[in-house]
Amino acid sequence: MIGRVQDHLEAIYGFTCEARAEVFVVDTEAAARLGGTGRAEEELLVHEADDALELALYLSPALLDRLKPYESGPLGYVLDSDLAGYCQLAEGVSHFLYVAHTAAHGRTVSLLELEAQAEVDKFAVCLLHRWGEGVGAWARELLQRLFDRISYRKQLSAQERWRYEEANRLSRRFCARLMGHVAARRLDRLLSDLRYAYRLGAEAKLRHFAHGG
Repeated sequence: MIGRVQDHLEAIYGFTCEARAEVFVVDTEAAARLGGTGRAEEELLVHEADDALELALYLSPALLDRLKPYESGPLGYVLDSDLAGYCQLAEGVSHFLYVAHTAAHGRTVSLLELEAQAEVDKFAVCLLHRWGEGVGAWARELLQRLFDRISYRKQLSAQERWRYEEANRLSRRFCARLMGHVAARRLDRLLSDLRYAYRLGAEAKLRHFAHGG
């Protein structure tokens, strides 16, 4: 499942990452040793040493067990049965892929940028699993479920809460603008806009998400 999500994200954004997320997955004990908080079912652990960037991806055993029945079948089934679980896994893969991609291009990334891109990635990957007849209704449902019908963990600090809320606000505005392409079934335009935004860096990306400029 991890590899399938990475393949799908790479196809959406039009590039290939040599690093494979599944190779960097660590268990609960290893994540704790590496400084993981243990508060979420997915967490990207990053360590910088000299000119090297070390990554580890924690995905909880419970989350992986939930998704195991869907590993080989059509992914449309998991969207019906466990959208939340699929999106948690997709968020972890998104974080891994985005950090690896930006590092390969010699660019740093902020936590807000990382979270906002992950929200867009979840929308895009779930949307395109259902591209075709009825995609407009599915896109509207996704906007509601991913951006509006949400809650935040109570143990978040004020700064963390602000970051997640701001990432939600920015990415929702961008995804809402994509709805015109969805309604008109303009897949080429949809992918073009997604790829353009993905390659923007730092403040330029956040401004583009917020205002389209």
